[in-house]
Amino acid sequence: MFRSLRNRLIISHILPSLVIIPFMGITMLFLLENRILLPLIYSNLTDDATLIAEITHTLPDIWQNSVPAQIFVNGADPYLDGRLTLLDPYGQVIASSDLTDQVLPGQIVELPDLNKSEQGEVVALQKGPLAEIFIPVLDDNGNYMGVVRLSTRVLTVSDEIYQLRYLLVAVISITILAGILIGSTLALSINRPVQNVTKAIDALSQGDYETSLPETGIEETRILSRAVNTLVDRLHTMEQSRRKLLANLVHEVGRPLGALGSAIRALLKGADSDPELAKDLLNGMDGEINRLHRLLDDLTGLYDQALGSLELKKHPIDLEQWLPKVTLPWKIAAEEKGLHWKMSIPDGLPKLEADPDRLAQAIGNLCSNATKFTPRGGDISISTKVDGNQFWFLFHDSGIGIQKGDLEKIFLPFYRGNQEKRIRQGMGLGLTIVHDIVDAHGGQIQVESELGKGTTFKFWLPL
Repeated sequence: MFRSLRNRLIISHILPSLVIIPFMGITMLFLLENRILLPLIYSNLTDDATLIAEITHTLPDIWQNSVPAQIFVNGADPYLDGRLTLLDPYGQVIASSDLTDQVLPGQIVELPDLNKSEQGEVVALQKGPLAEIFIPVLDDNGNYMGVVRLSTRVLTVSDEIYQLRYLLVAVISITILAGILIGSTLALSINRPVQNVTKAIDALSQGDYETSLPETGIEETRILSRAVNTLVDRLHTMEQSRRKLLANLVHEVGRPLGALGSAIRALLKGADSDPELAKDLLNGMDGEINRLHRLLDDLTGLYDQALGSLELKKHPIDLEQWLPKVTLPWKIAAEEKGLHWKMSIPDGLPKLEADPDRLAQAIGNLCSNATKFTPRGGDISISTKVDGNQFWFLFHDSGIGIQKGDLEKIFLPFYRGNQEKRIRQGMGLGLTIVHDIVDAHGGQIQVESELGKGTTFKFWLPL
């Protein structure tokens, strides 16, 4: 019964009616009866008896003759809350408002000890179902004329409630039914979104990435549904990325392997007898192996991204010495392609705290893109500068450019654009890795480009 959320919510709304409300009711009745009602009854009884004692003190005849005494009692009875009885000093009934005492004249009532009591002094107040109060009446000489007895049956709150038991049962029953109804409604409103989330997660475990939950209901369920939808979107993106990765790997690895296989077969069939042809084949094989190494670097960067933030091993870097060495291979490749290479490094640059291997990987990817997509006779320029507490790197080429609609997406993994332009080649990981490396250093990267006029990548790292 308690294994489902819905049943627990219903029970949680019924329990106050079954446990808390009766407990609070009993506590309130106890306090009301013993702290308010009973003290008020006893106080009123004492006041009435004291008043009667003072009046009868001035009427000595009624203590000598039962007839005027009974007349007095009958006249006072409508104004009193209890039963009035006049007793002589020995406890014999003189007059009473109780018919039972009137039928039995001379009835003896056991009196409390009246010794040393004074006029109007309360001698005894007995509490219980029948509350009684005794007050002696003395004459002017201090002799006892009689005793005023005032008694009443205390109708407690419990007695009143017992008389109203059917009404109370009806009220409690209605309260329980209302609790069940409200609890069921609230339970369903909470349970339904939770069930939907459970089904969506179960569908995810079965490989269904198309599930979408409506973000409705209370705030907590909306947040939960939004979190599940975000999870679905990310898993869907990851699945698409995985498929793209496999497809790109087949293409990117297959092409150089095919070229290497063709060169090897040519050498095995006697191409090595021609020195010029053998040299060209070996150079081509070396180029394909270099491309495989770059592919391996890209995949290593992707693996680091999947693990989370990149681990950096920062060291002080002297840019004037370090940057020319890092870009030298790309300078040679650019000049072999017939490109104009220019590098500008100001004197007196401060040392930069960075991971030299990671930073070299980012700079190499940007240089590779510039060399690859700049046609023969074009320009490539690299410059650095310090602006405040930021160290800037700028890479400009006069290549084919990037379409405006692709500028905001080129740093996404595997994104290669919609047209046969510069970012369609490769696996689409190089710029993603550059972005992650810059971000891991606490910097930012920007890109500006225009089709047919070139592209500028610039990023800064904090000093």
